Amino acid sequence: MNDAAGEQGARMPRPVLALDGAAFTHPGGSGVHGLTFSIAPGEAVALIGPNGAGKSTLLQGLLGLVPRTAGTVRFAGSEASDRSRAGRGELGFLPQTVELDPDFPISLEQVVMQGRYRRLGWLRWPGRADRAAVRAALDAVGLADLAKHQFGELSGGQRQRGLLARALASDPALLLLDEPFNGLDQPNRDALIETLRTLKARGVAVLVSTHDLELAREVCDLVLLVNGDQRAFGSVDDVLTLGNVQDCFEGVEVELDEHTLVVPGHEGHDDHESYAAREGLR
Repeated sequence: MNDAAGEQGARMPRPVLALDGAAFTHPGGSGVHGLTFSIAPGEAVALIGPNGAGKSTLLQGLLGLVPRTAGTVRFAGSEASDRSRAGRGELGFLPQTVELDPDFPISLEQVVMQGRYRRLGWLRWPGRADRAAVRAALDAVGLADLAKHQFGELSGGQRQRGLLARALASDPALLLLDEPFNGLDQPNRDALIETLRTLKARGVAVLVSTHDLELAREVCDLVLLVNGDQRAFGSVDDVLTLGNVQDCFEGVEVELDEHTLVVPGHEGHDDHESYAAREGLR
């Protein structure tokens, strides 16, 4: 290796996450395989595929909730046990649905503090650093003024942003998001997009499962198409082509009408599922 190549390699950031031939398989046999990609600090990857393609399985596998059955998974250059990274708070996770009972008497601030428990353990009380992390997380999602409000009294979009703050409270290097924009109105959607941009600028890596191609183009640097296995990975412009999407959504006629990708009958809809893409597909 010449000196110039060595200097360039030294300047390139080490990937936060790198998979090589990885597979995650449920005990029943379903799963996703053939995953080879990496995410650098400050990069966002849109994870796109049809229902049952393995998107949630991949996210759960990275969290250690689904067994890895092939290949390697490395965090920051080192391979670790399935649960150790999430256990130390290096992975933040926003689930697809709000799993907290809205009638349970707990404040937004207390919900966000749950994100610190992995670092604290169950036998330590939150300290000054933990309270500061919670305030910073609430600031990041624009909900600092609602910290003392009961979680169940917030709007659906505010609860979703509150759960994102919980994921951020652990100061993760990698943030995993499972369909974070489902059911959000435009103000909460805009706030979440702005939050993701801010996190990227701070060097947080993001892997977001989404059906929203507009989000992919506005926020994400890379796209990972999956349908049981990896179909394509690369830049948004290179991967979000009509041919690639048709291959990924195999067996379904995909139509393109200016800025909208239409997949008839997808995801259990009676007519079609529309994916807004501000610039359309090539």
